[in-house]
Amino acid sequence: MTQTNAGITLSAFGDEIDDDMDVQLELLNELGIGYLELRSAWGTNVLELDDARVAAVKDACARHAIRVSCIGSPVGKTSISEPLDAVLQDLDRIFQVAEALDISTIRLFSFYPPDDGQQDEYLEEAVTRLSVMAGAAAKRGMLLLLENEGRLMGDTLERCQAILKGVGSPSLRFVWDTGNFPASGVARATERGWPLLSEYLAWVQVKDARMSDGVITVAGDGDGQVPELLARLRDSGYRGFVALEPHLKVAGRRGGFSGPEGMRRAVAALRGLMADAGVGEIEIGC
Repeated sequence: MTQTNAGITLSAFGDEIDDDMDVQLELLNELGIGYLELRSAWGTNVLELDDARVAAVKDACARHAIRVSCIGSPVGKTSISEPLDAVLQDLDRIFQVAEALDISTIRLFSFYPPDDGQQDEYLEEAVTRLSVMAGAAAKRGMLLLLENEGRLMGDTLERCQAILKGVGSPSLRFVWDTGNFPASGVARATERGWPLLSEYLAWVQVKDARMSDGVITVAGDGDGQVPELLARLRDSGYRGFVALEPHLKVAGRRGGFSGPEGMRRAVAALRGLMADAGVGEIEIGC
């Protein structure tokens, strides 16, 4: 097997487990996962958490010795025709939440076209908007992670590359969602996408999906080429986060749900694939 200094730090979307923060964090402790991807807490999206709730998130994480690794924001999951000022206002609020939690990594999206199928027509506008957002992030010392997802501007390998290359900022990097590519009809995503997207890669989110029927599966049981991506991460010396977002029971536009048992199955499947690929777990600072 290839010798490598690669290593993966596991994190997980806690709201995939339960609405209640303590239930989320207790299971992460049980599973030996020390990092939380914060998308919602107590049933409230991170964008809508007030300062008191953000402080409560921080206190809960401290009690369970878990750190927030990334803010799973909904910014960019709106129409590209929405006024940019409103988007920047939401992004500023997410910056405030990140600062309160002592982190600097924020996931976001590439906007919906006015009508499905108009991605190419509005791609330049997406680049313009994300360039402004990356500039705002640079001023605040934040790192934005662009996630691929169906029906958004960044749905295919080529359009994700076009956006990232067009923005051309170190403050906007790529988070590779292994399940969203096959769910969007993208076949052989790792094989075809690694040459296009690896230079921008800063984070990985793991779920899987079958292209034949759209069913969401644990890693390795779908067409997301998760084993192949792990091998690429190993061979490239990747040292960073891989976040579990299984979506095994519910997959929606603002999030998903797997339940405690679903998260246990997802973690076991991913760790099995990591062992097969020869990629170990490491501790890493946020």
